[in-house]
Amino acid sequence: MNPHKHGLTRLKSAHLARKAPPSMIDSIRFEEIVREAGRIAHDQWPGAGHEVEIWEKEPGHPVCAADLAVDAFLKRELTALLPSAGWLSEETADDAERLNRELIWLVDPIDGTRDFIHGRDGWAVSVALISAGKPLIGMLSAPARGQNWLAVAGQGATRNGEVLKASGRPEFSGSRVPTDSLPKVDQDLVMVEKPNSIALRIAKVAADEADLIATLRWGYEWDVGAATLIAREAGAEVSDTFGNPLGYNKRDPRAFGVLVSSRDIHGAAVDRLSERAQKIAYPK
Repeated sequence: MNPHKHGLTRLKSAHLARKAPPSMIDSIRFEEIVREAGRIAHDQWPGAGHEVEIWEKEPGHPVCAADLAVDAFLKRELTALLPSAGWLSEETADDAERLNRELIWLVDPIDGTRDFIHGRDGWAVSVALISAGKPLIGMLSAPARGQNWLAVAGQGATRNGEVLKASGRPEFSGSRVPTDSLPKVDQDLVMVEKPNSIALRIAKVAADEADLIATLRWGYEWDVGAATLIAREAGAEVSDTFGNPLGYNKRDPRAFGVLVSSRDIHGAAVDRLSERAQKIAYPK
């Protein structure tokens, strides 16, 4: 990809210029780091014939040696790239000191661990740079799919260098959703391929390969930070399941659900999901 073509070398958007001076960011090096993290993960992926060491952090939450190797690599390299930035990652113990930082790196070393450990390709390395609660740069490296997704705030989004334009579906009924099954109430929707990685599911909306992705559970910032920027920069609408804006680098790095869709159906999606979300998120 030609970084000059996409304005990445100098990160020229007004928002970035205000929050992170171009001299602070070597965007070419950033892309190299995330791609290399993807390579490190791929070198341990069972789908490429490698053995993987797996255990559970807690019941039902698998982790593997590749998660930790990628996390350690990214922390070392991204900290060297931008020493002033704090750190929030799924595989690193949280340090409240990050709350005092204007900038933080938000990382999921392997999003979609279940697909990774079963040799399926629906996983990605996810990295975002957050400033004042908003993503400035986001990248997904999905080497098992041969894909690298990138967005810079105010400068659009790309996949393998090709500019993305999100779904523009005007009607809710018939919307394509990456899922394995649909509740009876949602039978008017259409199922499409579902990677285990929530980031890649969001990215499918950015690439107009799905019209809607919604979750009805508590999730973490690192799962969606990079992908929601990619979707937004491609033209999708992004919120939590209640239709509220997402924020990042919060003391409690969770939100209830994520909703990413074409702009024209977003309101209808909130209407469809909000009552269910309320009952799950805040049971009486």
